[in-house]
Amino acid sequence: MDSRFRSVPSGYHRLNALMEMYGDLNFTVLGFSCNQFGLQAPEVNHETLNILKYVRPGAGFVPKFPVFSKVEVNGLNEERLFTYLKESLPFVNPVIGDLKKFYWSPIKVNDIRWNFEKFLITADGMPFRRYDLHCPIEKVEKDIADLL
Repeated sequence: MDSRFRSVPSGYHRLNALMEMYGDLNFTVLGFSCNQFGLQAPEVNHETLNILKYVRPGAGFVPKFPVFSKVEVNGLNEERLFTYLKESLPFVNPVIGDLKKFYWSPIKVNDIRWNFEKFLITADGMPFRRYDLHCPIEKVEKDIADLL
């Protein structure tokens, strides 16, 4: 396992490490802030980079990937990109989590379940694989390497 992943405290750091590993190739991470999961991202768009740097994950963190404006990834106002990704890559064994922490309606079986769910898209724009929050980063890394 790459040493950059051994004691990494957050998903943000893991995404930076992926950019360090593959950023010189035909690869990039795209970050989208969303407040639909436990209301964990209440900041407004112009505050996002400062929140990342000073609060979560903090300690001077600077993303090495583009971070886009806040979006809704589920429900009536979800961005079409996420509608497309969820339709293209449905869950194999869908499990709905704690509904009290979900802030959208209607709730659908293929909805994104929590922050840091990932979608891998090929260089020609085709959805390739979907990873839940608990997927080991090594699996994502292997799939990226296989595609590149």
